[in-house]
Amino acid sequence: MPSLPDMNTPQVAELARQQAQAHPAHPTVPQPDEGQEALFETLLRIGDSALVLGHRVSEWCGHSPALEEDIALANVALDLIGQTQLWLGLAGEVEGQGRTADDLAYLRDAWDFRNLLICERPNGDFGHTLMRQFLFDAWHHELLKGLASSSDPRVAEIAAKAGKEVAYHLERSSDLVVRLGDGTEESHRRMQQALDALWPYAGEMFLGDDKDAQMAARGIAPDPASLRAGWDATLRHVLAEASLQIPEGDFSHKGGRQGIHTEQLGYILAEMQFLQRAYPGASW
Repeated sequence: MPSLPDMNTPQVAELARQQAQAHPAHPTVPQPDEGQEALFETLLRIGDSALVLGHRVSEWCGHSPALEEDIALANVALDLIGQTQLWLGLAGEVEGQGRTADDLAYLRDAWDFRNLLICERPNGDFGHTLMRQFLFDAWHHELLKGLASSSDPRVAEIAAKAGKEVAYHLERSSDLVVRLGDGTEESHRRMQQALDALWPYAGEMFLGDDKDAQMAARGIAPDPASLRAGWDATLRHVLAEASLQIPEGDFSHKGGRQGIHTEQLGYILAEMQFLQRAYPGASW
């Protein structure tokens, strides 16, 4: 049997050295900038909440109890979807992977969404929808006021534009909560029932994490906890006029901003993303 060649010759050693240089065992992989990653995540959290709630509100189109409310809710939904386009469009730019707002809306699965859990809650009756909208609007208004002074001019510009729309949303939802809460015995009962059911989902709005801390330290976005005082003041004023009692307890469902959702989001995405999934890349 022939003997194996000597693997310790200078020629073999030189060849091994050249191959190691050409194909390093541990190539250097560029790491994403932590600040940009945190900004991307923050933009998703804002945009996804607007998108999911906008879809929920749009489900009332053609089903509202009055024509005026049908048109009003459709306009609120359109405002939220328009804001989504801006937030997710900027998120795609920050990510730098070539994804558009449409890609982020229609080509992500449920675990990649970062919306607040309250936004994916079912509509329920008209009172339930209005109470959900009011709780969200009061928070959204405070958030956009904070973002309007962001150190990132792109964020500040979007927030200033969206803030005008959301100021109207809050005025409208507040007025309706008062009218129904301080209305008939039946409307009062339903509004209180809606508030009690949604209350455990409201606290998530003010829970922060490391990414929130990074954004607050850089002056890009306010710390979620800092929004609580303004939200509380709005709630106390409106709910007092509505003769509604603020529920006791501070338990809060959480996880939506980290990609942990209820089964309801799956149903929303199945409907919202169907056309794009069935006909990838289709255009009008």
